[in-house]
Amino acid sequence: MRMFGAGSRPGRPAVHHDRVLTIPNVLTVIRFMGVPLFMWLVLGAREYGWAVLVLALLGGTDWVDGYVARRFDQTSKLGRILDPAADRLALLAVALTLVLADVVQWWYLAALVVPDAILGAASLFYFHSHPDLPVSRVGKLRTALLLIGTPLLVVSKLPLPGADAYLVAAWVFLSLGLAGHWVAGYNYFWAIVRKGRPVRGGRRSEDDGARGIGGVRS
Repeated sequence: MRMFGAGSRPGRPAVHHDRVLTIPNVLTVIRFMGVPLFMWLVLGAREYGWAVLVLALLGGTDWVDGYVARRFDQTSKLGRILDPAADRLALLAVALTLVLADVVQWWYLAALVVPDAILGAASLFYFHSHPDLPVSRVGKLRTALLLIGTPLLVVSKLPLPGADAYLVAAWVFLSLGLAGHWVAGYNYFWAIVRKGRPVRGGRRSEDDGARGIGGVRS
């Protein structure tokens, strides 16, 4: 079974519908709603075991909603924006939780935030909104690595045999995920620039034309 693109039908192009209420979109919302539960389990209840289970479910629904969308023709324009946005916000919220719980240092959160902040600024500059770019394979691999490494990191805090091995494995996945995060950010940045230059140039021409018309005196 393929890890990426599972459920897709070869030779059949993906069609992004205008539908909002689809199973993949519902799963995406449920996935993001699990983040506050994870935060409470770690910061409030200190139940790291249950927190790992929640993270596993979050990662599982991330794969399932993509599979359902492709397999049952439920891809949507909203889902194309909502799914990666929910993934990104969930990863940042989980990272913040682990920082507050003294599981990781602040630099880990900063390594996630800085590329996203640059991409957000570039999107607002060129599009005044979301750039609507397809998720790259590097971006998908980055998310998968972080979703594997984070539960392992939490598991390493449990009183289990081999906790040190879990810790090492966690940082192997997280380090590769962070590297992929910056590579994906670099690629997305230049994709935004290439797509955004004509858009911004056209908008500037329209503004100049409007000022020219408004400035004509009879």
